[in-house]
Formats: sequence, structure tokens, C-alpha cells
Amino acid sequence: MTVKIILFDFDGTIADTLDSIVKITNRLAGEFGYKKTTQEDVEYMRNMNSMQIIKTSGIPIFKLPFLLQMVKLELNHEIQNLKPISGMFEALQVLSNKDYKLGIVTSNSLENVKGFLERNEMSKFFSFIHAGSTLFGKNKVIKSFLKKEGISPEKVIYVGDETRDIEAARKAKIQVIAVSWGFNSKAVLSKHNPDLAIDHPQDLIDAVAQLQ
Repeated sequence: MTVKIILFDFDGTIADTLDSIVKITNRLAGEFGYKKTTQEDVEYMRNMNSMQIIKTSGIPIFKLPFLLQMVKLELNHEIQNLKPISGMFEALQVLSNKDYKLGIVTSNSLENVKGFLERNEMSKFFSFIHAGSTLFGKNKVIKSFLKKEGISPEKVIYVGDETRDIEAARKAKIQVIAVSWGFNSKAVLSKHNPDLAIDHPQDLIDAVAQLQ
């Protein structure tokens, strides 16, 4: 069955947000009771899944929703400084011209995502954005979207940079392309068995074609 829809994660997949998120979470460390993250810590955590990262960081699990909300609010002040992943604009342009319907599913805020897309002239590529509390529930969001739109899972590909993106796609029974330019390393992404793993945005076009 021909793929018609490509869903994208936002942070780390489309937008280069890692440095800003590390800076923000370090600023909030005292308030939320966890240790600050060094660059060495970041490199170490790139080889962990989401639950391992939470356990290693020492963030009290009950504080996590409040921390995520604060990070979203703080990111709003950083939007003007955030840049797209190099080569992503061009890749999205090609995919859009091939008549794929592109969308975003993210745990970031709608305001942040829309502001970033508008500032970087990328809004025109996306038909929809679903933003909300999807840290461990992206599969439910994806399933709900497919049901609402009456779309078969076989027509959808998900593109993300974390192990939880792969897990969400698997639960939603859709194909998934893992990208190594975001948070998780290619080594740990590959261990979670995505349909394909790629290293550069320009590889997206061929990857999507391979999954047809």
C-alpha cells in the first residue's frame, strides 16, 4: 500500500532544540531536585532509552509533568534562537512536492511549534500539528488521529529521533524511520529495530521511497 502521510516528531527531528533544552533543564535543576547535566552526561544519555534517562537523572517521577510544562514555557523564550536541523527544510520541500501529507506529533506546545515553523518559513509544509502531553502516549495520539481521519496504518510513516518514537510507532502499527541527528544515538536507535535508521535529512527521501 502506498504511503500517503508522514508524521514527524519536532524536538531534535525538525528543530535543533537539544542545547536549549539542556540549558533550561539545568536552570530548573534546583527547583525540581535533580543534578545539572554536563556535556559528558548528555553524550552518555544519548545511549539510553527514555525511562533509563529519567531514572539516571534523579527527577522525581511525580514532578515530571510539571517540569515538562516549565520547559515548554521556557522554550517559548528561545524560539527566536532555535534553528532547523541542517538540510531539513530542503527535505521537507521535496516530500511536500511529492504530494505526501506531512504532520507533526509532539510533546512541545502548539505555540512553540507554530512560532518556530512560521519564523523558519516551514508552516506551508505541514497539514496539521498535534501538540500536547505525549511523553509516553504518542501511540495513543497517533492511533486516535488515524481513527479520526479514517486512515489505514499502512499508509503512514513516523519519523523521530528517540527510542520512544520507535516504541510509539510499533504500538500504532505504523512504519518508523529513526534519525540519528537528534537526541538518541544511532546505536541505541538501531537496537529498538526501526524500519530504517538514517543519518542526514537528505536521506529521508530515499528512506520514504524504500518503505513504499
